[in-house]
Amino acid sequence: MYEGNTMKIQLAENYGFCFGVKRAIKIAEENRNSATYGPLIHNANEIDRLKRDFNVALSENLDSFHSGDTAVIRTHGIPKEELSLLHERQVNVIDATCPYVTKPQQICEEMSEQGYDILIFGDESHPEIKGVKSYASGSAYVVNSVEEVDQLHLREKVAVVAQTTRKIEEYQQIVAKLMMTHKEVRVFNTICNATLENQDAISKLAQEADVMIVIGGKNSSNTKQLHSIALSECPDSYYIESDLDVKSEWFVNKNLCGISAGASTPDWIIQGVIAKIQDLTQA
Repeated sequence: MYEGNTMKIQLAENYGFCFGVKRAIKIAEENRNSATYGPLIHNANEIDRLKRDFNVALSENLDSFHSGDTAVIRTHGIPKEELSLLHERQVNVIDATCPYVTKPQQICEEMSEQGYDILIFGDESHPEIKGVKSYASGSAYVVNSVEEVDQLHLREKVAVVAQTTRKIEEYQQIVAKLMMTHKEVRVFNTICNATLENQDAISKLAQEADVMIVIGGKNSSNTKQLHSIALSECPDSYYIESDLDVKSEWFVNKNLCGISAGASTPDWIIQGVIAKIQDLTQA
């Protein structure tokens, strides 16, 4: 708890860097002068730090990697065929894919080989889901809501996985819908523990706070989910990337400011936001 003259600042019980992100950053730092294929994590400020301090570049072009180059695979993973191509080109591949993302990839591969249609709950445009879907050798479908399930023509045997950062309640709705209409449904809970813990923590804090600050990259799926949960409990909830986005008017006549951060948000950014809020509210 941080206390200003008139307002308190409280961090959620669980927030910020998850295991997979910590692991990926450590891998990147250990591979100086390499390049990540795609953004390593969804936080531009941390990617800039890796470039500045460790000369870890960012390339979104597969053809930029040649024999002998070192390619660090992003935490969200990449499509199976792209990974194979990198190996074929004799690129030195350092896989920083989060193990929680590798798991649904493996499930899709195994279940489709056993004759199951694959249903993935997530955002089809998200790099994690593009990678996961690529491991299915048979039919694979992506839905973003329970309503979209009705539009599909699935076979009797269905295997279901979820994007690691989705809300468990929404996943349960999709599973319940499938159970009513299909003979055999194999359900795999691929939502990661850190996501669930962060979501529970922000929900509790947002019920007490009268202003909430959620910190994370604008492309971060898990941060968007946290902001959505905060808004449902506290209408004055703001989604920011850094202290540069903080506005003084958010804290007028507020008593408790709650803070949470996405799984790709480094502690140095969080501390910067806290310092900025303290400056504004103690002036």
